[in-house]
Amino acid sequence: MSFLFTVVLACVSLLHPTRAVIVPQQISQSISTPGSTATKEPTQDYLVYVVCESADRVVLVRFGPKGAVVEHETRIGLMPMDINGPHGIAISPDKQYVYVSVGHGRPDGSVWKLKAGTDEVLRYTSLGLFPATADISKDGGFLYVANANFHGDMVPSSISVVSTDEMVEVKRITTCTMPHGSRLNPQGTKHYSACMMDDMLAEIDTRKFDVARHLVLTAGKEMGMEGAPHEQMKMGDLTCVPTWAQPSNEGSEVYVACNKSNEIAVVDVASWKVARRFAAANGVYNLAMTRDGRLVATNKRSQSVSIFDPKTGKEFARIPTKRKVVHGAVVTPDNRYAFISVEGIGSDPGTVEVIDLDSLKTVATADVGQQAAGIDFWKTEPSKP
Repeated sequence: MSFLFTVVLACVSLLHPTRAVIVPQQISQSISTPGSTATKEPTQDYLVYVVCESADRVVLVRFGPKGAVVEHETRIGLMPMDINGPHGIAISPDKQYVYVSVGHGRPDGSVWKLKAGTDEVLRYTSLGLFPATADISKDGGFLYVANANFHGDMVPSSISVVSTDEMVEVKRITTCTMPHGSRLNPQGTKHYSACMMDDMLAEIDTRKFDVARHLVLTAGKEMGMEGAPHEQMKMGDLTCVPTWAQPSNEGSEVYVACNKSNEIAVVDVASWKVARRFAAANGVYNLAMTRDGRLVATNKRSQSVSIFDPKTGKEFARIPTKRKVVHGAVVTPDNRYAFISVEGIGSDPGTVEVIDLDSLKTVATADVGQQAAGIDFWKTEPSKP
């Protein structure tokens, strides 16, 4: 988390937040009530990559029957004497490559392509101001990186579209102020990002590489419109300060983390309206989906992770973390575990924490470099003897 980003969130928290509303609905029958089963040991090893923003490290963590350990780590960035600030990460669908967005540069940030497993640097290319969250298309051909511009002026920024073969930026799409939370829908036809300092959700048509629609999330002023936004919000009008946009498993809804008002806004994609909101914990930040439709939410300011039924707003569990400033989340393809990155504060190391999604308990932690940020799943392997 950058210094300016911390200051911005501190400033907006002084404004009066809106009260989140839980809409009473029947719990989806496709989601069984978790947390009642005993914790079972893993039967294989799970490997995840995490980047450490203040340590300039890309770290591979292995979790299995023997717990969680750091497999190896690699330094990243061009500036040997300054913090480079790796923030976002995405693994290619074929599991061959690791893409890392690096926030700092002279003047702009960059995105790097590494060989998975060896972390050999293959190519890199410059992007905009402070590239942050990244996501990759289903065919692995295009990487979408939010140029969050944490350190710059409060002006509209962009999403960079990078062709991954040659690592060339093919389009820089202007969206709105401080975009974050780059995610593609399951069909790969739409890209969503949250505009933190404009209280907006932006939708990009991936066939046209252009903004298709945007939606104002400010409480009492919700409105969906065609095309890119033409006006900026005033700081005093912000009620949501969205930090993440997570499409549902079928793509019919987008869940938006409102970091200021401590709620999750649910956007119906077809009508392009806010369908409902439900209460979340203090500082809800990043989101991830399980295969059975549960929503994993990291709570940046309350040192915890929440598991929700997003159809009803029911919180199944709120799980405390080892350290403060909870950041990212990724769910394993077999739906067994959620891996959480925690930044830590001061001289504390970051951590990767493993949550069992059946028992809803933390089953392992591993210390990594300072300010653990973006995290993504790589693969499973037979457990090492």
